Amino acid sequence: MRRWLCTLGIVLLLMQMWTSACMADSSIPPKDNELYALGACMMDGDSGRVLYGKNENEELAMASTTKIMTCILIMENCDPNEVVTASQNAADQPKVHLGVRKGQRFLLEDLLFALMLESYNDAAVMLAEHLDGSVEAFADRMNRKAKSLYCLHTHFVTPNGLDDTDEGGEHHTTAADLARIMLYCVKESPKAEYFMQITQTASHSFSDLDQQTSYSCSNHNQLLSMTDGVLSGKTGFTGKAGYCYVCAVRSEGRTYIVALLGCGWPNNKSYKWKDALKLLAYGKDAFSFRKPVPLSLKDTAVVLGAVYPWGESTKQQEVSVKEVTGQMKGALMTADEKVRAVYSYTESLSAPVQAGTQIGQISYMLDGICLGTDPVVVTQNISEVSLQWCGRTLLYHFLWKNPIV
Repeated sequence: MRRWLCTLGIVLLLMQMWTSACMADSSIPPKDNELYALGACMMDGDSGRVLYGKNENEELAMASTTKIMTCILIMENCDPNEVVTASQNAADQPKVHLGVRKGQRFLLEDLLFALMLESYNDAAVMLAEHLDGSVEAFADRMNRKAKSLYCLHTHFVTPNGLDDTDEGGEHHTTAADLARIMLYCVKESPKAEYFMQITQTASHSFSDLDQQTSYSCSNHNQLLSMTDGVLSGKTGFTGKAGYCYVCAVRSEGRTYIVALLGCGWPNNKSYKWKDALKLLAYGKDAFSFRKPVPLSLKDTAVVLGAVYPWGESTKQQEVSVKEVTGQMKGALMTADEKVRAVYSYTESLSAPVQAGTQIGQISYMLDGICLGTDPVVVTQNISEVSLQWCGRTLLYHFLWKNPIV
């Protein structure tokens, strides 16, 4: 009986340990060996701050996640109703492809669906050549855009993500840069809504403009059915890059960008979904949207050359100032993180001064990243000592002290 009870106790203990392991605390950041990806980044979609990184600045091949940059540049510079004609170069692109023939004509918007849902390589080349005349010229546009987004460890050679090299180096990015590009696509671009509309579409059917061939596209972003709030996502694979993935997810008013590079090779196609869900669970459990406490600041500034009461020797006045709260909406932070407020404003002004004039700002800093700012403004109108004011003042006091009888 004792032996049986002892065995039962050991079994129950092992079951408890197994249950605890399965219910790991998702508020703790994953260790590097707990993610399959060689490079991973989770970014706050509002501030751009990196919330989690694993080799996030290591330059790696990116495969078809490249196409998010291709897509947003086409959207920003072309009309969806433009006609795109296939070149021989586009027709020669390897699978995965539409299989277009030279001279075939398509509606540009249909090619955007083909690009982002099925990741067709010939669609990417057709769009690139349509906008800039050649793949090389379009790649130059992509690189200029990357630099404007401060993605300084990214180099584009192809519009479809196929591995290639030019005089600038190999086609590559980093997990942090890829996350930054996705943030731009879903939050900052003037075509952000259109980008999300295309990438959230489950399926799309179309024909070439001569009605010779019909095509059907299905969205390969499985995260759309795995969790709520998916704004966008793009998969990718080459033999060099492995499985790659980038997505944006909105949950409880918080936006997370997740980028994964080198996330397994065949037959490990599901690794990217596991890594993405693990990082999103960590983001939702560990971070909350918090607004920094407003800074207590000196509430006056000196105004030089201001009007002053008659008889006073000083020619400077003080004007009240205040922080305009509410512009800095807050940011994702853990319970232990502290925000540093950096206060900068002009304490000496020159008249005239109008109420509401901004004279500085309070910057809220965390990990060297500015989460946002609140302006500091004056609250009064202060007139300057002008010749006209001096004349009126002298005349008034002369007549008041020497009334005409």
